Amino acid sequence: MSAIVHRLNPPALPTPPGYSQVVTSTGGTLIVIAGQVALDAQGTLVGAGDFEAQAVQTFRNLVAALEGAGATARDLVKITTFVTDMAQLPAFRRARDRFLDPAHAPASTLVEVSRLFRPEFLIEIEGLAVRQS
Repeated sequence: MSAIVHRLNPPALPTPPGYSQVVTSTGGTLIVIAGQVALDAQGTLVGAGDFEAQAVQTFRNLVAALEGAGATARDLVKITTFVTDMAQLPAFRRARDRFLDPAHAPASTLVEVSRLFRPEFLIEIEGLAVRQS
């Protein structure tokens, strides 16, 4: 069975920039992606102290995880993003918009936290995707 994914912004809710309020799916394969941070393939931090550079690397890692599961960013149905400074929202959006297609925007939650699992990390993103079977 092929996956059917619908992204919705019901009229009773505001239309958000860059994400969907609701995503539904039937069929397909669910892909659960652990929180990604700004480490390159060798485990080296990218963008120490630079939120936008870390956000770009984090999205690169998210896309690499999707590709590893045979999916693309268009298959994302939900992301949860943890940041240590909500003032970095414009930089987050610039990085996000480089990797995610607004016509296929996933549902999204953004949370400010006091710190991530290592103090040098400024952003972490986990995801859910549905791949065509």
